[in-house]
Amino acid sequence: MAGTDDEAVAAGDDDALYVLTAVLLTPAKFPSVLGDDYPEACAALGLAPLADGYGLVLGQDGDGSRWTVVIDDVSLVAVAIASWDCGMEYDLSPDDRTMVAALPGWPLAVAVAAPDVPAPHDPAPEIAGQAPLRPPDTSVWGAAQRRLGADEIALQWAAWREQIDESEFADSSTAPTAPTAPTAGNDESAPGGEDGGSEREPLSGVQRVLAEARSYVDAPPPLGRVRSSFAPGDARTLRADGPGWSLVARTDDIAFVLLDEKPGEILPVGRGPELPGLLEALDKIAVRPN
Repeated sequence: MAGTDDEAVAAGDDDALYVLTAVLLTPAKFPSVLGDDYPEACAALGLAPLADGYGLVLGQDGDGSRWTVVIDDVSLVAVAIASWDCGMEYDLSPDDRTMVAALPGWPLAVAVAAPDVPAPHDPAPEIAGQAPLRPPDTSVWGAAQRRLGADEIALQWAAWREQIDESEFADSSTAPTAPTAPTAGNDESAPGGEDGGSEREPLSGVQRVLAEARSYVDAPPPLGRVRSSFAPGDARTLRADGPGWSLVARTDDIAFVLLDEKPGEILPVGRGPELPGLLEALDKIAVRPN
């Protein structure tokens, strides 16, 4: 996070934008809450899905209004995020020539505010020129919360994995008792919970997801539907999404499936004879960070 007086870019009527945070919007790394793939996430902001992607700079102007400044200098934003993650200060001040758009509102929830300016609020309609961006509703289970749940599992894989006894699995289509999905916006979510339905229903859902994931190997899906990122050892963390479902897996381990029709449940998928080959094939077509 950032929020210093000297970190500012232009927005609106040449007002300074006090930077609060920034995120990447690229094929390999985008806020999954905005969509199942990179083009869908771009469309949520009215942006064309450029191959190199964008950096999104979120902040407030001197009036306290929320603005999202879109820039095409992805490397600059990546360096800023990496510095902040390491607890270092970084003056994120993009050049005007890199600015693609200044959009009113924020597409993501931001828990901090700029000091010495009014509380965050949407800019006046005559200044905004369009409907302000607003974060997707994650107060109830749906696509946005399902994707956030998958994000949380990927981030805290070890905590979720240790809840599963692999001896419960018969093959890669078996779905034993489903723990409860992480609640959106709750950093203290922990594995646990009860099976929310009959065994046949989650089994059918898992089989459908695996079949759709296999179809991605033969017919590549929209960019960003399958992403591969670092994992300990020689493994990779895989993330795949589709209409109504998300899958998180380690290439050397099991997978977890989340379904729109199974609110709050995580369905583990054992390796069996089929999952290793599927994960290997998905990793080959996945988008990877540069």
